[in-house]
Amino acid sequence: MPTAEVGLSKAFSLTRHPHVLVDATAIPRNRGGVGRYLEHLLPALDAAGCRLTIVAQRRDAAWLAAGVPGARVVVPRAAIVRRPTRLLWEQFGLPRLARREGADLLFSPHYTMPVLTRLPVVVTLHDATFFSHPELHGRGKRIFFRSWIRFSLRRARALIVPSNATASELVRWAGAHPDRVHVAYHGVDAATFHEPGGAEIQRARDLVGVDDWIGFLGTLEPRKNVSALIAAFGTIAANPLVSQKYPNLVLALAGGKGWDTTIDAAVDGSPVRERISRLGFVPNDQLAGFLGGALVIAYPSVGEGFGLPVLEAMASGTAVVTTRLLALPEVGGDVAAYTEPDAAAIAARIIELLLDDSDRAARSRAGIARAAEFGWDASAATHQAIFAAAAGA
Repeated sequence: MPTAEVGLSKAFSLTRHPHVLVDATAIPRNRGGVGRYLEHLLPALDAAGCRLTIVAQRRDAAWLAAGVPGARVVVPRAAIVRRPTRLLWEQFGLPRLARREGADLLFSPHYTMPVLTRLPVVVTLHDATFFSHPELHGRGKRIFFRSWIRFSLRRARALIVPSNATASELVRWAGAHPDRVHVAYHGVDAATFHEPGGAEIQRARDLVGVDDWIGFLGTLEPRKNVSALIAAFGTIAANPLVSQKYPNLVLALAGGKGWDTTIDAAVDGSPVRERISRLGFVPNDQLAGFLGGALVIAYPSVGEGFGLPVLEAMASGTAVVTTRLLALPEVGGDVAAYTEPDAAAIAARIIELLLDDSDRAARSRAGIARAAEFGWDASAATHQAIFAAAAGA
């Protein structure tokens, strides 16, 4: 069972639910990143009795109101669609709104927070790769998030991170005080990610175009290491035992287009480029079939604050190949198959799994059980304890 080091003082009473104002204005249009976090956390907090007011952009108000029926959803009057105006509104409009709503606590779930507010603030820091792996981010983004992480570490009443690895990295690289950084693991949405039935798998086969595929799910950004996976697939497809067993094997890449500029060249330079399928965004109702219908899900990331796709693939009943870097072993435990992040190692580990049906089947069964240990209700309970402690300090 995964454990989270919360480290809350016993002096705080957790019996009172503070009124929490949630700044959900940073949710992107595709609901990725912080959007997926809040999409599942907020309903769990609502179900647990947490008093919530959610401030959101107009495009997100309807689904938030439907998904979190006990919360009040507020849309700011100001136009805050563009990032600069949203950040400006966060500094001046958000504190005023929090006072008007009578909030006890402000929850800022995406790195930044208002500078001038008397309310206690809890901030979620999703990873520390801006410090530990700066080469994975553009210069402007790196400077911006490093500055805000350091500010939040100094000024927020409490910090929430999704893994012990992220907490340790913030202490190591950014000077965070260990007692103020609390771990709340993400959960898995069992309604979306489950062992798929035959009809779901058939839909995925129709989507990919073949019966046998190695899958990847995630935004195509540099730290996902997709170019190395593409290079590895060339070696996998050329292996005579693999090609005999799976003559039509495909590498299927699912997820939003990110900012990894190396992927186009990697695909174009692959000797098996016609067997690399770039699916783009896959709807939620097809994800279980895509993940669960794959022979293997590969997630060779070089830096994750948590690694939600690994958990989602395990919940869908598929063997997963990932790396031991940062938080990924906390999610994969002894169920995932691990590899170094270079193309040769990735290829060798996937080939081993493809040729060993019994090992894949055992990891698939164990993955379903392990994924069941990560629930959004448990995550919400940890968040609630942190909110109560921060509001009562």
